[in-house]
Amino acid sequence: MNALHALPLPVRLAGVAVLGLVLGAAANWAIYTLAWFARPIGPWARPHADALPRRTIDRLPILGWFSLRREAALHGTLFWLRPLLIEIALAAGLTALYYWEVERLGLLPAPGPVPAKLALHWQFLSHALLIALMTAATFIDFDEQTIPDTITIPGTLLGLLLAILIPASHLPTLAPIAPAIAAIEPLSFAAPFEFPPWLHTWRGPALAAAGFILWCAALVPATSTLRRGWRKGIQFYFISIVRRRAWPNLLVLAIAGCLGIAGAWLLGGERWEALFTAVVGMLFGGAMIWAVRIVGTLALREEAMGFGDVTLMAMIGAFLGWQPALMIFFMSPLAALFVAVAQWVFTGRRDIAFGPYLCVAALLLIVRWAAIWRFAEGIFAMGWLVLGILAVCLLLMMGLLMLLRVVRQVLTGG
Repeated sequence: MNALHALPLPVRLAGVAVLGLVLGAAANWAIYTLAWFARPIGPWARPHADALPRRTIDRLPILGWFSLRREAALHGTLFWLRPLLIEIALAAGLTALYYWEVERLGLLPAPGPVPAKLALHWQFLSHALLIALMTAATFIDFDEQTIPDTITIPGTLLGLLLAILIPASHLPTLAPIAPAIAAIEPLSFAAPFEFPPWLHTWRGPALAAAGFILWCAALVPATSTLRRGWRKGIQFYFISIVRRRAWPNLLVLAIAGCLGIAGAWLLGGERWEALFTAVVGMLFGGAMIWAVRIVGTLALREEAMGFGDVTLMAMIGAFLGWQPALMIFFMSPLAALFVAVAQWVFTGRRDIAFGPYLCVAALLLIVRWAAIWRFAEGIFAMGWLVLGILAVCLLLMMGLLMLLRVVRQVLTGG
C-alpha cells in the first residue's frame, strides 16, 4: 500500500476509477440477478431467449451497455441508460471520494496527527465496498420495494470480516492519550469514551457471540399469528421455521460466527475491539429499524416498513458502527426529501421505499464525517442517556402515528 501511494496521483485516481467501474458492473449484475424477479438484463446474465449471443464488447463497463442497446425491443427503449449511469457514477464518485479521504484527509477530525497512508487506503476501500452494496440494494428497492438478503447478509458478514482483518477501516476519531496530546483511532463502540477493559475478558466474546446468534435467529424465515392466542401463535412460529428448512444453514452460520468471534478475541488488541464495535453496530442498526417497524405497525395497524430495511441497517451498522447508524437514521428525512423529489422528477412515481433514504444518509455521513462527529461527539458523551432519548422519541413517534391514523380515518370515513 505504501508503494501504491508512491505512484503519481493521476495514476492512482485512474486506478480508483477502474475500481469504480468494476464495482458498478458488479452492482448492476446484482440489481438484475439478485432481485426477487430476476431479469435477463446485462452482459453477465443469461441472455433473453430472443436475444443475440453475447459478444466480448458487451462485457466491458459502459461500452457494453451501448452495445446492448440492440436488445431495446426486449427490455425497453432506454433500459441500458440507468446501468450505464450507475457505472459512470461509481467510477467518478469513488474517484472523488478517494481524493477527499486520502489526499485531502477530509474525514479526519482537526486538528490532529495524520495517520499512515495505509490506514487511509483501507478506510477508503471499506467505504467503496459499502457504497457498491448500498447501490445494488437501493435500485432493487426502487424496482421492487424489497431488499434481498442475498445482498445484506453477505454485506454484513463482509463488514464484520473487514473489522477483524483491517481495524483501521473504521471511521476515524480523535482520542486523547495524554494532556494536550491526541491520536487518530478507529471509531470504537464506546466512543467518545475508552473501550471498557472488562470486554477484553471472557464476557466480551460471550456478549458478541450472543449478539451474533440473535442476528442469525432474526434471519430465520418464519410466520405466525396471534388470532388463536399466544400458544397457537408460538406453535405456528416454530412449525413455519421447520417447514421452510432455512434454519440448518443459519445454524452453521451462527456456529462459524461464534468461532470467528472467539478467534478475534484471542488475537486481542485493535482487531478484537474493531470486531466488537462492528457487532454492536450490526445489532443496534437492525434493532433500531426493527423497533421503528414494530412501533409503526402498532400505531398504523398496517406494515410500516419491510424487514429488508432492518437487514440493510444492520449491514450499514456493521461497516460504520452504532453511533453512525443512529445519526444516519435521524439524517434520513433530509435524504428522503432529495430522493423523493428526484424520483418524482425522473419517473413521476410518488411512492418510495425507506432503504434509499438510509443509503443516501449513510453516504452523506461518510463524506461529512469530520464535521458530523464534531457536532455529535458531545451528544454521545451523555452515555446511556442517548438510548433513553431514543426510547422517548420512539414513544413520541408512536403517538404521532396513532394521531395520524385517527385523523385519516375521520377524513376518509374509514
